[in-house]
Amino acid sequence: SDLKDAAQDGEAVTLMTIHSAKGLEFRNVYIVGMEENLFPSQMMITSRADLEEERRLFYVAITRAEKKLTLSYATSRYQWGNLRSCEKSRFVDEIDPQYLNVKFAAGPGAGESPFQHVFERRSNLVPTAPRKVAATKYVPPADFTPSDTSNLQSGQRVEHAKFGFGVVSQLETQQGTTKATIVFEEVGEKVLLLSFAKLRVH
Repeated sequence: SDLKDAAQDGEAVTLMTIHSAKGLEFRNVYIVGMEENLFPSQMMITSRADLEEERRLFYVAITRAEKKLTLSYATSRYQWGNLRSCEKSRFVDEIDPQYLNVKFAAGPGAGESPFQHVFERRSNLVPTAPRKVAATKYVPPADFTPSDTSNLQSGQRVEHAKFGFGVVSQLETQQGTTKATIVFEEVGEKVLLLSFAKLRVH
């Protein structure tokens, strides 16, 4: 996605919810707060259907990572002024241990007692061959200037600074964020966030 490209080009961290990450992929993904009563939420664990929905969201989150996934949780947190102990999320325990590299990080003054565990997905989690990035012969013109996409519509032809020419096939807005599904001539279908996309409308 263009959001991913923007983060990579600018060496930036993109903070987003799991819902808004649907359809997007990133080279590196960090999921923090992998603790019981946080993820899954305390409000969702009393219903089996709600718990399954949380599990489905977790699957969506971990599959956003193209190369590296990092999960972390704290063993204690301050809540409403009180320090409370935290338990690792059941979702972490459901991952086959062979796919995890476990690291421990000790907080200030904690000695050897870790306050955060970090799990990094091994590169061989998915046994299939790495996906190759589609090559493109497109070279943007020197005067390339992105257009205002606030009135973009399905069926319009657009030009992207990296992916070249394409046609908008679908627009979807959720919580004020608009995603555009664009079929590019050379690289195929991409899902881009319009707030980050470098598009020129033709």
